[in-house]
Amino acid sequence: MNSNPPSPAPPPARLGRIGLIIAVLVVIGLLIGFVPRWFARRSLVREEQAEAVITVNTVLPAASAASLGTPLPAEVQPFMQASIHARASGYLKNWLVDIGATVTNGQLLAEIDTPELNQQLAQAAAELAQAQASLALAQTTADRWTELLKTASVSEQEAAEKSADLALKKANVTAAQANVQRLTDLENFSRVTAPFAGTIIARNTDIGQLIAADSGPELFRLAQTNPLRVYVRVPQQYIHTIAPQQKAELTFQELPGRIFSATVMRTAGAVDPASRTLLVELQVPNPQGEIFAGSYAQMRFNETATEHLLTITDNALIFRAQGMQVALVGSNNLVELRAIKLGRDFGTGVEVVSGLSPTDRIIINPPDSIADGMRVQVAQPVAPAK
Repeated sequence: MNSNPPSPAPPPARLGRIGLIIAVLVVIGLLIGFVPRWFARRSLVREEQAEAVITVNTVLPAASAASLGTPLPAEVQPFMQASIHARASGYLKNWLVDIGATVTNGQLLAEIDTPELNQQLAQAAAELAQAQASLALAQTTADRWTELLKTASVSEQEAAEKSADLALKKANVTAAQANVQRLTDLENFSRVTAPFAGTIIARNTDIGQLIAADSGPELFRLAQTNPLRVYVRVPQQYIHTIAPQQKAELTFQELPGRIFSATVMRTAGAVDPASRTLLVELQVPNPQGEIFAGSYAQMRFNETATEHLLTITDNALIFRAQGMQVALVGSNNLVELRAIKLGRDFGTGVEVVSGLSPTDRIIINPPDSIADGMRVQVAQPVAPAK
């Protein structure tokens, strides 16, 4: 038999304290293992959310240039130009002006010897004299027959015949007078004169040359060179910036540094369907004759009364199936994709015809994943586009 008595059992209160301590230690251990992981996970979530909001750079659109920018090709033409032909046939007797000569309205340019026309005029004058003599005789006869008819010495038929013959003779005189006048007018055309003041720019005849009226080559070409007309074909996207009395600058490659002022006079009023351009006519003074008609020039239009367009950098454009777009940042930092219509291309920038306002914040270099409603943050202060 065991002589040692059994150990007494620990009191219940002591067991409870031990269990509580163990439970506390377990909770502390759990907290030590869970809380850092929870904080790490929360930090990771915040980092992921921060990375999901992309950072963008924005700019404001800048005002476009007031002029049409790149000079447009222009064609200089005389204000008036005429090819002078002969109206009387014959031989050139003499010419009095040569190319480059300045003439006045009505000035004699050349003389044509017209022997055949002179003979026709003499013949027509003789025929007129014959017709007038016949008319005088018919008038006397008709008057006499009218008196005889009152005494019944002649029949009414004979008196009527004499009156009809008088009317015929009058018509013959009228026709002969018209023929004489026609030939006289043609004879006057043997003196070739200038129809207006200007400069002789071509002479295509010489003394002794056979001149054929109506079908022969031109004798002279006359041009009025002060002022000059200038014609420019303006592309369709700029036609609404053109207005009458608008000023423009005319330049020539052979006259570096010289600028001539021109004024818009009128437009064709319709776009050419073949070239999609509007024909614009301008006038430029040329009192010193420095500008030559027929020259090639370049025209730059000055500021118009229309509102200026806006320009943006080309790295702000988004090319998608919906068309040309830009990404804007609203006041709540949400993205808005907006369709725009482009105008001129300046190389590093483009002109926006419609779709933008001067206060729109435009994202430059937008990512391919950018979409409507996406939240972004702006990395730099907004500055106007250059």
